[in-house]
This record gives sequence, structure tokens and C-alpha cells, in this order.
Amino acid sequence: MSSRSRIIIAIGAVFATALVAVAAVALLVPRSPVGPAAESTPLPSETATADPEETLAESADGFLADWVEDGRVVRHDQGGDTVSEGQAYGLLIALAADDEESFSEIWSWTTENLQRPDGLLAWRWDDGAIVDDEPASDADVDAARALVVAGETWGDPDFTAAGVALATTVADTMTVETEAGRILLPGLWAAASDPYAYNPSYASPAAFAVLADATGDARWTEVMEGTTAATTALLAESPLPPDWAQVHGDGRVEPMPGAAGTGLSVRYGYDAARLPLRYAEACDPADRSLAAQLAPPLGLTDPLAAELDLGGAAIGQEQHPLGYIARAAARASAADYAGAGADLSAAAQLADRAPTYYGAAWTVIGRAMLETDLYGGCAPMGDDAEPTTTGNTTTGNTTENGDGS
Repeated sequence: MSSRSRIIIAIGAVFATALVAVAAVALLVPRSPVGPAAESTPLPSETATADPEETLAESADGFLADWVEDGRVVRHDQGGDTVSEGQAYGLLIALAADDEESFSEIWSWTTENLQRPDGLLAWRWDDGAIVDDEPASDADVDAARALVVAGETWGDPDFTAAGVALATTVADTMTVETEAGRILLPGLWAAASDPYAYNPSYASPAAFAVLADATGDARWTEVMEGTTAATTALLAESPLPPDWAQVHGDGRVEPMPGAAGTGLSVRYGYDAARLPLRYAEACDPADRSLAAQLAPPLGLTDPLAAELDLGGAAIGQEQHPLGYIARAAARASAADYAGAGADLSAAAQLADRAPTYYGAAWTVIGRAMLETDLYGGCAPMGDDAEPTTTGNTTTGNTTENGDGS
């Protein structure tokens, strides 16, 4: 899910006063129950390497052992709380491990502790109770997708029914029609007014296709088309997508500095980095070409910073596994398989050197999306992978935009 903006206040003698002021403002602004905390890890040393022979299933088993306790995905690096995003990631990772028992435990904990009366998942649980009841649509979509896939994988109609029910409630409450098409809102709070707050990294063509097939609900096909239209519009204006945007009822799409404009600046960061992965696993070549389009701007700097401006320049020096996994997705979509493999290795090294919940989760999920069809998508690095052109030019293992970027 992903991400709440962190505000760091260090104003000497007036620290306490500033902190109270920030808390007061927070009550007046729609809260973003989505995305990770701004985790970061240092660049790994030359001696810190992950096991290159570790299989996807072994990596998934490692996540379940390190981050899951009795069905609860615990953010050990963030105070030991749990978020709906993490539970959804746990379900996807249990699928990668082919571990039906762990999957069942994670879903049982989720239904007992996070599921609201309307069927959606409350965003955050801590110290034995829900502390933020607002649902986050990316978590609910990922969970619904995982349930539908699990039902098919293990022949369990209860999982399928739960996934269909969750997907239907999301379509009912957290999608809206615009002139650009139907879009997925980040949460119930975003439905209040036009323009609508929008998180580009929640757009997941493969997940939407899975849910469309399972539910028979045409709205999921509409969401797939509408969110892709929004993504296309954003990438027509800048080389990289922003963490947050807004979509007007008339179809205009604009980058925003955080949810409801509450962030520090417009940037490509811990949220937006999920977008290349979600489009790289799409089965429609036109969707995958949007991921390939991001390879040049993501290749402008090395080492790759976790946060970039929308042109690809680094904002700060922090590193994060997801940054490299995202670039691997873009490069794989552009048929640069060697570059993609190097980035996956770099991500694994980062995750191994300084483990975090978010980095560990996406190291497994990203690899599953790029290398397998476990989640119902089309793997750009799978055995049947074929080069994807982007409407620009693809030459060997590199893709060059027609505008020279």
C-alpha cells in the first residue's frame, strides 16, 4: 500500500509547539491510508551479496518466516504494527511459496482483525486494535486478486468467493467515472469531491483483468482502461509518473505533491516505483510498453536513488530495493534482460544488507511478477518473454525514446 508522508520537525526551542500545530492540521486534511513509510537503506557494500541460487519459493519462505507471526504480517522495522497492504502482500507471497496453510492463516487473521462490516479492510492495526479504519484500495485489490488466484490454484471455492465479494465492494465504493474513464480511488475519503485524489501506482492491469474474469463485472475492464488512460496522460507530461496525482471529472490528470496535495513536492518515490512492475506484468503489449517507456529516465543515474524528480534526477541519496526492482521491470519490458537481471541482483543485495518489511515484500513480489505467471499476469522475464517495442525504437537490449530522452 503505500505511502504516508513523513514530516520531520526540528525547530529547536519551538519543537513542541510545531508538533502540536502539525497534529492540528492533520485533523483537517484527508488522510492517506496508503503506501509505505519512507524506508531507505544504504548502498550495499561490495561484500554484501544475496544468494544467487535462491529460488523464488525459498525467498518467499524467508519472508513468511521473518515477517509473519500467526497470520499477521508484522512491520518489525516500523514499530511492530500491521497494515492491510502488508496482509495483501503476505497473501501474494504465500502464493509464491505455494504455502496454502500460511495463506489461510494470513487471510483468517485479516478477516478477524481488519475486515470492516462492509467487507473492506481497515488500513492499520496496532497493539491489539484497529487504529485507522479507512480502507486503502490497493490493499483490497491485491488481496482480492490473491484470493481469486488462490481459489483457482488450490481448488478452494471459499477463497474465490471471498475475492469476488471483496472486488465487488471495491468496485461499488472506490471507483468513479470520469471523462478519462473509470478510475480506482485510493480510499473512501477520495470520493468526496472532483478533482479526485489518485495514486498512479494502484493501477494494475493484470489484477484488474483477473478480477474482471472472476466477477464478470464490466467495471473492472472499465477501470483497467481508465487507469491506463490516466497513466498515459501523466507520462505524456513527464518521463516518470508521480507518487500522487489528481484526476478531474473532465479527464484532466495532474501530478500532486502527496495525497490531496499534502506532500512536500511532486516526485517519483516509494509509491510510484510500483507502477513499472504493475504495467510490466500486463498481458497487453500496449500496457507493457508504458513500463518500457520508463527505462531511459530510470537509467540516468547510478547508484539509483529511491526518490527522483519526474525527469529522473536524484532527490537525496537513499537507496531502496523497490527502486531497483522497478527499474528491472522497465528494462525487462524494453527487452533489456541483462540490465533487468543486474537490477534484481542489486535489489536482493540491498534487501539482504538492511532488511525492511517493504523491501523484503517487493523483492519477492516483484520477482514473481517479472519471472512467473503465478498471479495471472504475463511475465516479461519468463520463458516465453518476447521483446516489447514502445512506439519508439528498440535496439538489442536498449530502448531509446523518439524524443532523445
